[in-house]
Amino acid sequence: MGLREQKKERTRRHIADTAWELIADNGFARVTVAEIARAAQVAEATVFNYFATKEDLFFFRLDEYGESLVRGVAGRPPGEAAPAAFHRLLLAEGGLVGQLDSGDSQALDRLRTVNRVVAESPALQAREQVSFTRTAELLAATLGGDTLQEQVAARVVAHGLIAVQRALVLQVREAVLADEIPPGFASQLAESAAHAFALLENGLAGYGTRDS
Repeated sequence: MGLREQKKERTRRHIADTAWELIADNGFARVTVAEIARAAQVAEATVFNYFATKEDLFFFRLDEYGESLVRGVAGRPPGEAAPAAFHRLLLAEGGLVGQLDSGDSQALDRLRTVNRVVAESPALQAREQVSFTRTAELLAATLGGDTLQEQVAARVVAHGLIAVQRALVLQVREAVLADEIPPGFASQLAESAAHAFALLENGLAGYGTRDS
């Protein structure tokens, strides 16, 4: 990346970080793009050069994380299946949820803030789903295939994997907003994720079969 590209990336991140702080403090609906531009010390037009909408500003990190997951799956080592790679990457150490077990109060505060803001905004909830769908489509394109059957299968796999991520996000949001984070929550979440991935990897044929 050249110096010009590095400068543009720093500006992009600075604008997004400024927006996130303002929205976290005041709520999504009460912050305007003009206010974000003033706080970031850039022109309002500059903000729109980097981000098409205010929702894009807030979900910059989620979009970026999704892209990193796709790159990780694309670069998985020989012999590792795509679902296994996605599972490994999704639960890699260092995430906010993983920090909860170590008693990181800042991580918990940030989780509360992010999820409170999203829960209060239908616009952000809709944009969050756009981000997940975008990641799923990027992943499907990465898994690829030459025939229609292979392309459909890639989409099924990709959207199934992202569905696990969505479920984990919603489970964390529910627990955080209810202020019910039990000891070992990250470990319990990891076990739940492993069970969900096992459902995908082993097939759904027998799931939910009713007892006679």
